Amino acid sequence: MEINSWLVLAGALLLSLLVLRRRRAARNSRLPPGPPALPLFGNLLWLRHSAADVEPLLLKLFDRYGPAVTLRMGSRLAIFVSDRRLAHAALVGSGAVTLANRPQAATSSLLGVTDNIITRADYGPLWRLLRRNLVAETLHPSRVRLFAPARSWVRGVLLDKLRAGGVAGDDGATPGDAMEAFRYTMFCLLVLMCFGERLDEPAVRAIEEAERAWLLYISHEMSVFFFFPSITKHVFRGRLRTARALRRRQMELFVPLINARREYKQQLKEGHAAASETTFQHSYVDTLLDITLPDEKHRHLTDDEIVTLCSEFLTAGTDTTSTGLQWIMAELVKNPAVQERLHAEIVATCGGEDDAGEVPEEAVHRMPYLKAVILEGLRKHPPGHFVLPHKAAEDMDVGGYLIPKGATVNFMVAEMGRDATEWERPMEFVPERFLEGGDGAGVDMTGTRGIRMMPFGVGRRICAGLSIAMLHLEYFVANMVREFEWKEAPGHEVEFEEKREFTTVMKKPLRPRLVPRRT
Repeated sequence: MEINSWLVLAGALLLSLLVLRRRRAARNSRLPPGPPALPLFGNLLWLRHSAADVEPLLLKLFDRYGPAVTLRMGSRLAIFVSDRRLAHAALVGSGAVTLANRPQAATSSLLGVTDNIITRADYGPLWRLLRRNLVAETLHPSRVRLFAPARSWVRGVLLDKLRAGGVAGDDGATPGDAMEAFRYTMFCLLVLMCFGERLDEPAVRAIEEAERAWLLYISHEMSVFFFFPSITKHVFRGRLRTARALRRRQMELFVPLINARREYKQQLKEGHAAASETTFQHSYVDTLLDITLPDEKHRHLTDDEIVTLCSEFLTAGTDTTSTGLQWIMAELVKNPAVQERLHAEIVATCGGEDDAGEVPEEAVHRMPYLKAVILEGLRKHPPGHFVLPHKAAEDMDVGGYLIPKGATVNFMVAEMGRDATEWERPMEFVPERFLEGGDGAGVDMTGTRGIRMMPFGVGRRICAGLSIAMLHLEYFVANMVREFEWKEAPGHEVEFEEKREFTTVMKKPLRPRLVPRRT
């Protein structure tokens, strides 16, 4: 009798295991397909490929498995989507809220860096507070206009850098790297907007170097912590030490500027603030110093949180814009007919070469071809080939695929903008497609009506800086084309091979020959 009881119990247990396995198999069969994986480790392909440079691998996997692919990185399940219709269903349709969260970066807990920033906070009260503050207090059109003098100053800095840096290629000299000029001047502008102070070049360079070192190290050297962080944090202790040192350098540079702004705000309040040509009355830091967190007894943000938010602000506005400028100007070098049509529009709107001064901001809104050039550059060469990853708050169905709770979901921005089923001659630079009658006319950049290109993302987590990014691209491209004719320099021909840094840049830097248009 006792033996029979044990047999019944063993049979029941075996049956339960079989049912559980069948349910798990059925659940996994609804996931997007992907290459074989091992428990705990994930896909075997990580033995031959780096998780930090996954795009070339993904393009092969999409050809093999279809428009959605599942990869496993250690215990993490990541889904990659290249189809614009699936992306619209997930980010704008029924999954808009469910997929509005962010996965926690493995390095956040390992390095003690806060996730209380706009790009990494989960969808909820804190995220809404931080985003509303940025949009209303810094990116609102009325606030953006306050920084028009800063953009005019940076325009002068940029043109001087292009002239003095050897970019003109006079006397047979090697032209300079245009991207370096773009990155430095955009960083000058964002530092001023962030801290309210026009710093000298050594101070800007120090902040730029610290910020860039931190970002590149986090992007390229920390992906090993996707796998068994409880173990890899001991194996790769040196990487963590380096990252902590880079973070301390950020704090050393940012905190004095934040404290200076605290003092300036206090002086304004007391009516003792002295006027200065280098100090602006408004900055992003000012708004962060005023924030209190209702869910945490109305405490103010810590210096650590403010530094991280400032880092986010500088990165979001510098690398993406400078990368966009690099690709757009490279296309204008390679397509002189497009450049001349754009120059003709600028002259018709603002006057000829004999007229001194800049292309004013209000004028760029009256140039449809300029906007078409910018849109075509963002379609063909989006600075980010992925949007920031999303995380499913609960199980969801997208196009018949299961996206389980906690899964990370990534969307292939470049693939959507280059989709040959959606765009005619997608790998050609044709700004006319965005004019009336073209296949891109009236494109919806927000993706509300459907996704055709999404360089700024779409849905609840769309980039808050879309409007100011377009303004900066239009304003600086117009002024550079008015000032110079951009040509290929012998021995430095334009090549469109890509290289992934924090954004996707030109592997061979743009080194043009610039011919002044005005005497």
